Amino acid sequence: MAADSLERAKQAVRTRVWDALTAADAVHDASVHGRIPHFKGAEEAAARLAKLPVWQRASVVKAVPDKAQLPVRARALTEGKTVYMAVPKLAARKPFYLLDPAALTVPPAEAAAARSAAAIAPTVEVDALRPLDLIVLGSVAVHRDGSRIGKGAGYSDIEFALLTEAGLVTPETVVVTTVHALQVTDTPIPTTEHDAGVDLIITPDETIVCPAPHRPTGIHWSDLTPEKIAAIPALAARRAA
Repeated sequence: MAADSLERAKQAVRTRVWDALTAADAVHDASVHGRIPHFKGAEEAAARLAKLPVWQRASVVKAVPDKAQLPVRARALTEGKTVYMAVPKLAARKPFYLLDPAALTVPPAEAAAARSAAAIAPTVEVDALRPLDLIVLGSVAVHRDGSRIGKGAGYSDIEFALLTEAGLVTPETVVVTTVHALQVTDTPIPTTEHDAGVDLIITPDETIVCPAPHRPTGIHWSDLTPEKIAAIPALAARRAA
């Protein structure tokens, strides 16, 4: 599928999900279009995730900064897990915030908020991260086969590729997303080599195990424009190495 056709197909899935969430009054956002949905029931989804053995075994978590996953990040810090969270648009030489539960100067629920993390957390380079036990992604839509799409910027997939190339994503790393039930779509989601799938989908009422989700093997440079590479210092440095 050509790149423009693929993006149109992805956008059609996003629009259907955003419309369904809006019609059901299932989000906290005034307008959900263009966003990772801050869905009602996010706390219940986080609580469901926290009951799983894969969560209980995890000590190092990489999580997105979206509001829908704030309860996951807060719970992780409360339970003593180290949390890494990306700097917006990966636009810094050290592109990840390090939230160390032993070094927090504010309560975990406050530290887990994106704005607070930016104020209190040190930033670290990719190579300074510890291997990841659990990766928590935000999604606009996700299929039961594990394919997912975000809002279209592609940063989560670039992060995943960078972390994979650095050896921080291992076969034992579990990838999850927390979503509203309406974000689980029966419509096939078109993907590229860069698109990271999930092992588990967690809704407030269901845990879905995904069969053999796709994982990028690293950075697929042909999928990235020179402008995108230049805008992300960690990418530019790896390309130059």
